[in-house]
Amino acid sequence: RCFYNQKILQKTFGEWRDWRTVCRERKLSLRADSHYRHLLHNLIFKAWRAYVCQQQGKRNKYYVAESHAKKQKLLRTWQHWLVYVDVQRTKHGMQSVALAFRERSCLRISWAVWRRRHYQNCTGHKMNILALQHWAQSLQFRAWLQWRELYLYSQNDKQKESRAITHHQHWELKRCMEAWLGYLNLHRAKKLQNELAQEHHQSRIVRQCFSDWRLSWECRRRMHAHQKDIEKLAARIALWRVFAHWKHYVLCVEETQQCELAEKHYKHHLLVRALLCIRWKRLW
Repeated sequence: RCFYNQKILQKTFGEWRDWRTVCRERKLSLRADSHYRHLLHNLIFKAWRAYVCQQQGKRNKYYVAESHAKKQKLLRTWQHWLVYVDVQRTKHGMQSVALAFRERSCLRISWAVWRRRHYQNCTGHKMNILALQHWAQSLQFRAWLQWRELYLYSQNDKQKESRAITHHQHWELKRCMEAWLGYLNLHRAKKLQNELAQEHHQSRIVRQCFSDWRLSWECRRRMHAHQKDIEKLAARIALWRVFAHWKHYVLCVEETQQCELAEKHYKHHLLVRALLCIRWKRLW
């Protein structure tokens, strides 16, 4: 009987030790998942910060280029205006000379010459005005073409970056789903192995109890004095069965709680991804 009690204690201690190792492995896996999630968030934040710095640098460069273009345009306009003022001054001087010559010379000839020169001056002034208008229009058209090229280039860059971000998000989500499915399959396989081992252990215990009961029954026929010991043994066997059923119930409850926690974690992870996508879209 003492040997039987020792064997029962050894078996229960071995099962308790296996249960403790399973709990420890579960805790280690949870810690590893939290560390991996923290590392992934850190990498995403670094990439986002680098992207924001790059966009700010591009905006600053664009502002500097635009201010430089405005200054160059203003400088060219000022130069052309100075040339136009010099031409007008020379024209006014020529008109004054022509009027003086008209007063000194014959009225008819001077008037005809002066009228012809005045007509030429008017036509030259009109041609200058048309040339200035044409130059301004061509300059505006060139500036509009350059702006359109820059705008199309920036739009293409934004589309490429958005496509790269969505591709990276899909790839990360696919990898997380594959890892979670692998963990779920492994957990199911372990659960099935534990159930098979428990069934085998229960059947072996039942056979052993039945053989013990048969031997005790035969001994009771021979000796009525051992009846109390046999009753105590039957009570211990019933208590062990109750303990085994209680342990199986506790393991089932823990497994259901872990499945619920895994679903909550997956939903929370999807929610965080969606919020990050919305935030990036708003920044764009």
